[in-house]
Amino acid sequence: MPQDFTLHTHTIGCDGKNTPAEMVARATELGMQAIGISNHFIVHPKIRESNFYPHAVRGGYSQIYSASFDEIMARFVPIYQEIERVAKNAPIRVLRGLEVDFFPDDKWRQNFERAIGVLKPDYLIGACHFIEYGGGLRNVHDMANANPEERAHMLNAYWGKIGMAAESGLFTWMAHLDLPRKVGVGIGDEWRIREYDTIAKLAKNNTPIEINTALQPMPYPSHRILQMVARANLPVLISDDAHRVEQIGRFFDSAEQLCTQVGIKNRLSLQKILDFSNKTL
Repeated sequence: MPQDFTLHTHTIGCDGKNTPAEMVARATELGMQAIGISNHFIVHPKIRESNFYPHAVRGGYSQIYSASFDEIMARFVPIYQEIERVAKNAPIRVLRGLEVDFFPDDKWRQNFERAIGVLKPDYLIGACHFIEYGGGLRNVHDMANANPEERAHMLNAYWGKIGMAAESGLFTWMAHLDLPRKVGVGIGDEWRIREYDTIAKLAKNNTPIEINTALQPMPYPSHRILQMVARANLPVLISDDAHRVEQIGRFFDSAEQLCTQVGIKNRLSLQKILDFSNKTL
């Protein structure tokens, strides 16, 4: 396995199906040198008013959404304690991460910095599952149900938010750049310029990105975006976004082949990730 670590994973207590110990055991079986647990860190005062929240309740993972930083910190403290307990006896390195939904608000940032000062994660994954639009929060699934004009506004807001997350300097890398493709939107050539502008912002701030193998047969981001990433020489790592043990390391070989096809050579090593986090967290 060319990349022998996986850092974008989820466990029970979030929307994953397995315990940290089970995830570590599977990564060890696969010969990985490290695994990171990076459960969702999504905080917004209106999160439970979003259209998507009832779906999360029905799916049994509403606990990944918090209306306040105090609430989410109280939830993460025991999760991190369990990861630390597992790490002490693990034969491989076990890291503590966060997959963070970024919001471009000064108060949000102040509270976020307070939270990571307490939790002290090893790395931060930047993500965008929600945008603020029309006086509320909208999930990528809302884009699929919107009319063409509203969808275009939402997609523009989405790409703008990814760019602001890159410019924030908060994140070790950015996850699944073109997440709206999950619901079949934002895939036309008319979005090439927004994608290009976003890659330029990522490159200016030297913010790495992941190839996320959760979406098949073509992972996130698209071939078109990955060609831009290669030309910009952005650092890249592969993520499985595993929510269960069977998904750890899935399609890593295909992702490696994709890197070769598009000319990606700047790979983000585990040591580079740790160096970045030591400087910023």
